[in-house]
Amino acid sequence: MNKSLKILAAATLIACAGTSFAQGASTPAPSAAKKELIAKMIQLQQPGVENIARMLIQQPVGQMMQGAGQALQSQVPADKREAVAKAIEADVRKFVDEALPVMKDKGSKLSAATWGPILDEKFSEEELKQIVAWLDSPVSKKYQQISPEMQNALAQKMMAEAGPGLDAKFKTLQQATAKNLGITPKPAAATPAAPAPAPKK
Repeated sequence: MNKSLKILAAATLIACAGTSFAQGASTPAPSAAKKELIAKMIQLQQPGVENIARMLIQQPVGQMMQGAGQALQSQVPADKREAVAKAIEADVRKFVDEALPVMKDKGSKLSAATWGPILDEKFSEEELKQIVAWLDSPVSKKYQQISPEMQNALAQKMMAEAGPGLDAKFKTLQQATAKNLGITPKPAAATPAAPAPAPKK
């Protein structure tokens, strides 16, 4: 994970350096007032930075957990599944607790260098004033607070309507992938046959 973070940070810094160099050659530096507006706007967007950090951590973890769940059902004896599942959950929780603050910190530090040149190029000082005024308004803050609730409500409706059909398609995809990989699903354990009755004497 540390290696991935270093690669992500390096790539972002290189891109930012290239952008800054190109702008320095063609456009004048922003005024002090515009710089202040850009800094304010980036500050107001920090909840979005945290959401990006959370997504970057949770997406691969979710994929891994999905694979682990399948392996748990097919490869772990039934009497040991609960203990193994708890151990996996504990490891995942520890990873998220350690990795998420690191990713948030990186995002907070990189957001100014990444977004600053873009905001300076795409928006005038007057436009930035309008955007900052909106983002800093009580109405905007209220909307941002209920936005996750709206998204969750829509996600639940979508899964309720489309989930069953997609689940069947996903299982078909898993079977096709296993076939292409030459993996034969582990057959369910057969129920032991009842012993034959002893012959009468």
